[in-house]
Amino acid sequence: MATWTALTHAQGRAAAEALAEACEDMLTPEPVGSGVFEIEDGSDRWEVGVYFTESPDEITLALLAAAHGAQPFAVSELPEVDWVAHVRRELTPVEAGRFFVHGAHDADRVPEGAEALCIEAAMAFGTGHHDTTRGCLLALDRMLTAGETPQRVADIGCGTAVLAMAAARVLPGLVLASDIDPVAVETAQANVLANGLDGRVECVMAEGFSHPLLHDAGPYELIFANILKQPLIDLAPEMARHLAPGGRAILSGILTGQADDVAAAYAAAGVPLIRRDDLGDWATLVVGRPAEG
Repeated sequence: MATWTALTHAQGRAAAEALAEACEDMLTPEPVGSGVFEIEDGSDRWEVGVYFTESPDEITLALLAAAHGAQPFAVSELPEVDWVAHVRRELTPVEAGRFFVHGAHDADRVPEGAEALCIEAAMAFGTGHHDTTRGCLLALDRMLTAGETPQRVADIGCGTAVLAMAAARVLPGLVLASDIDPVAVETAQANVLANGLDGRVECVMAEGFSHPLLHDAGPYELIFANILKQPLIDLAPEMARHLAPGGRAILSGILTGQADDVAAAYAAAGVPLIRRDDLGDWATLVVGRPAEG
């Protein structure tokens, strides 16, 4: 089946969401879906994508874009591709310290002694190939090498739960994983089962620490939050409340140019920066609540 995409940029989330909603309501042929995504360069620009199985009405698209102050839509027809097969060819295993993240098609390549995490190609978002996820895994690896063994662990905004599963592989306690997206939670649960970690990782849908299970299980000795700059800043006071004295948080999803703002927000909340590492365009921050006494 052929697929057409129409992509544009709008200034601000509200304008982008309004444009996406208008496309869903007013276009013929009707789109099969739409999405709004922040362009992570600090400009507050948002990408609007609309998807079709028939060639869209480009005149109406142009009028809708103009009415919402967006750039003209760029319309293109995508070739028919077996995307899972394509990703399998491109998705090579990733090593991050003791961790080895791979697809099922590379299960025979796991090095002896590695902590293996299998994320299937059809669930490629959050596999560990993105430098934000890899940075978090490397930070966890360094903690373990230093002899730190946190008992109470949470993964906020878990995506495919690769970080929660990594912690469960090497630490003794139950790891709690949460996401605001129900599809992400379902994917995380499937990955937990596929990796034999049922009963070691529990996945819930929640914003921040709002779920009773997350709230009651704290304070945490280790929290992962691999999300985006503004949600991380908004989360800082709540993160501070849910970190145990001496606890650490590993933060990513942050462009290198955004890292100082995030670190400043956490320092203001009483959780100062301990270490920063940059991989490509992305920064990983380890922040910590001071130990009592």
